[in-house]
Amino acid sequence: MRVVIGVDWSDQAFAAVTQTCQLYRPTDVALVHGVDLGIWQHPVVAQAGNVQGYDDFRNAMVDAGQKVLDHAAAMAPPEIPTIRKINEIGSPAQLILDSAENLSADLVVVGVRGRSRLSEVVLGSVSHRVLLHGSRPTLIVRGAARKVQRVLIAIECREDADHIVKWLMQHPFADAADLCILHVVVPIGVDDPYDALGTKTWWEGAERYSEELVASTAGKLLNSRYTVSTKVATGHAASVIEQEATPMDLVVVTSHGRKGISRFLIGSVSHAVVHHVACPVLVLR
Repeated sequence: MRVVIGVDWSDQAFAAVTQTCQLYRPTDVALVHGVDLGIWQHPVVAQAGNVQGYDDFRNAMVDAGQKVLDHAAAMAPPEIPTIRKINEIGSPAQLILDSAENLSADLVVVGVRGRSRLSEVVLGSVSHRVLLHGSRPTLIVRGAARKVQRVLIAIECREDADHIVKWLMQHPFADAADLCILHVVVPIGVDDPYDALGTKTWWEGAERYSEELVASTAGKLLNSRYTVSTKVATGHAASVIEQEATPMDLVVVTSHGRKGISRFLIGSVSHAVVHHVACPVLVLR
């Protein structure tokens, strides 16, 4: 399993390294640090501004980046065959995204500092940009690393379920875990006391589909590594997932690729879950 992990001097970044190595047994880990010099990224700008000591400042920032990579590498288990250290000047988020594509990463991991959703849109953050613009499965780590024993798997449809099952079979967790397969039925919002619109029939069909969906998904995941339970709930999908995630160590969701302004205006379940769930969230694409 090839993993790209974004690293800086924050506790969240080091937690991301630890969490990755607890959750999986990666064979190739790329630790990525982007040296963000802001407007001084290009020497011509510094020269134009007659900035004294620019070269010393630049070299000090690069050296600091190398030290943080060395520290993160020392946290990884010694049995990992390959550990790469990527330390370049540029946008940290873009460097993580580029590294993931260049290395054909199976997973991208970033720690999150917990900015509000609005401030992320206005100010930006590495985790936000990686999640928004990335095309590969992404693990968002919030808080300290934890042993993953209880996993909530939220599925929207059969396609989602098959995608998650395939991922878990190809990339099993390092330790045994209890999986809860959750499907949320969103009410259609029609109050029809005479059922002239056939809402009762629709609802009964939706419930049957939901029960069959979680049961079939659970059957595909039931093996010696996983114990599996199922749940069908009613309500707003992101809110229900947030509530059900309270006792969990990890939440697994899928992303349907909505980006940019459409995501900000319309929202997405995976994006809302990342912002409101306290435990790590694995977003599959």
